[in-house]
Amino acid sequence: MARRLPPLNALRAFDAAARHLSFTRAADELNVTQAAVSHQIRSLEEHFGVALFTRLSRSLQLTPEGERYFPGVRSAFDTLLQATDALLESDSRGRLTVSMMPSFAARWFVPRMGRFQAQYPDIDLLIATSRELTDFDRESVDVVVRYTSRTFPDLHCVRLMSDEIFPVCAPSIVCEQRPLAAPADLRHHTLLHDETEYDWETWLSLSSVEGVDANRGPVFIDASMLIQAAVDGLGVALTRRVLVEDELAAGRLVRPFEQTLPDEHRYAYYIVCPKSTATQPKIAAFTRWMLEESQSARAREQLTQ
Repeated sequence: MARRLPPLNALRAFDAAARHLSFTRAADELNVTQAAVSHQIRSLEEHFGVALFTRLSRSLQLTPEGERYFPGVRSAFDTLLQATDALLESDSRGRLTVSMMPSFAARWFVPRMGRFQAQYPDIDLLIATSRELTDFDRESVDVVVRYTSRTFPDLHCVRLMSDEIFPVCAPSIVCEQRPLAAPADLRHHTLLHDETEYDWETWLSLSSVEGVDANRGPVFIDASMLIQAAVDGLGVALTRRVLVEDELAAGRLVRPFEQTLPDEHRYAYYIVCPKSTATQPKIAAFTRWMLEESQSARAREQLTQ
């Protein structure tokens, strides 16, 4: 014959009321009304067919039946709490698989990864790189970071940060005999292109520049190679702020012009995972740390401007 357990909410109300010997204090602990606690206790008493409390004018006492029942209920809740703590502790350790775009992983995340390891030594990161969307049902990925304008209503999405697109170059180029005093001076320099993302033609048009061939110059499929070419003084690159924050701060790159490409399509970096796993300790810790790092990076950049 199947065993019938009393409703959990009623047991929680009984446990709190028995510890405090007060419906009012039990209600405060459970963040409900006193009437709600009284109702739960009454339903529990009706379930058993016995009184569990003696209600006096200014106090509350356990009946003999309540006295016998309370230690078992308290022990059961203690066991449940210990099991929950053990589960959460085990879930806050071990492998966390994160998928990122290759350029973001190499230029932004990896230089900061040591701080994550120092703060969360029990989490072992496995960094996978991809530009494609992730099928969480088929792929062994816990969380992804993507630069996108799309929304994913079936997934848990946290906006990490926005970005800007503008030209950068090595300081030596600015100081050459043909300096970059104005955008039109780009006609004397090599343009470096990212095949996958950015449009020199649009930037030149917004800057009202004519007479510059927006299609000339080397093309790089990977943004990391593009940025390295700029650091090496091979030309002027059009790239995202997030990918060159460290190079700008260290002086390896400079920003010759203030004009940026507008964020017409609401692009931003997002942290994405299934809704069912968003509160897992490892994923929650990673999300929280990423938000803190992005805010710190932006604050440091603003101080140098």
